[in-house]
Amino acid sequence: MSQQEIVLKIFEYVILLFALSLHEAAHAWMASRLGDPTARMLGRITLNPVKHIDMFGTVLIPLAMLFLSHGILFGWAKPTPVTTRNFRKPVRDDILATLAGPVSNILAAVASLVALAVIAKTTPIGNAMIKQLVMFGGPSPELMAASPIIAPLIVLLYLGILLNLFLAAFNLIPLPPLDGSHVLRHLLPYKALRFYDSLGMISLVLILFFGGPIVSAIIAPALSAFDRVLLAL
Repeated sequence: MSQQEIVLKIFEYVILLFALSLHEAAHAWMASRLGDPTARMLGRITLNPVKHIDMFGTVLIPLAMLFLSHGILFGWAKPTPVTTRNFRKPVRDDILATLAGPVSNILAAVASLVALAVIAKTTPIGNAMIKQLVMFGGPSPELMAASPIIAPLIVLLYLGILLNLFLAAFNLIPLPPLDGSHVLRHLLPYKALRFYDSLGMISLVLILFFGGPIVSAIIAPALSAFDRVLLAL
């Protein structure tokens, strides 16, 4: 493995930690705003990844994937505790607190796009790097050597788009224990809800085998739109 590949993997892991921390902090912040102080009292309204780390999902699985997989990096953080009885309108507020996580990742992806647009408009070499990154998967070695500061920043921001879109889409899959299931369960009749909550391992198997293709299909149009914006700059 080349030095450049190692650096890229480190960048990817750093962005994943940020995306996971943002996701959980957004859950905690929205729950607090809606009347539930549980997560706030546990110090979860923070981007400090130490507060959100799940040893298996945030450390072991992502680090293993860094060196054993060529796909997009994946992981999860410690779930944000929510006490729904503290909400003024339990159903509505639980849905809002749940959606705050994926929405925060979508906003982070948009913010990364805006930052790349600023770089493209203010630095000609940055514009060239961004177009090469979108079209060929990375800037040429010559351009990277010509601007050793801008090149890593561009790669970090583009990874921010990829990982945040992936994390948002994955969590919106309506299967337990993902965020999408917390929204769907409020819309189900009682008998269907009992069956839905009993899926257990079946749900995990479905996520394991079909989660990746579903997410790829969901984010493909969004990523294509982001790429078109970058190529048009």
